[in-house]
Amino acid sequence: MIGRALEKPIYASLCRSVVALDPSIRFAGIANEDGILVGVSQRKGLKPLLSFEERAQYAITAATRQYTRLRWEVLLGKILYASSHYAKLIRATIPITDDNRRLSYVLLMSFDSNTDNFHEIVIEKVIPLVKKKRASLLKASD
Repeated sequence: MIGRALEKPIYASLCRSVVALDPSIRFAGIANEDGILVGVSQRKGLKPLLSFEERAQYAITAATRQYTRLRWEVLLGKILYASSHYAKLIRATIPITDDNRRLSYVLLMSFDSNTDNFHEIVIEKVIPLVKKKRASLLKASD
């Protein structure tokens, strides 16, 4: 399950808001810097491809990969998001960092596999929402 001691209303609210942004978004989860899921939401009526335990494992590996990517930001510029395209879905992760570029959260999302405009959804809908909620998220992590 979600780390109950870490669960705060802002996490579930953000995940619900992300899922509501576009009908192609299957799932949204937020993991802390340790990769522990602190909030999740999924599209109504969806049959998940991964169990909760598998999602938790994915969150840990996604947080680890984000640490690696952040290391290259000095040379390559700020990372907006990363994506993986699977036969059954598209996954995207967005790092949420503090003002010192330290990882605070990772937003995990999955999209239907036939979503041709997932890049636009992430850039034009999800990232602006994350930017709007960033200060509140960082405050919640204190």
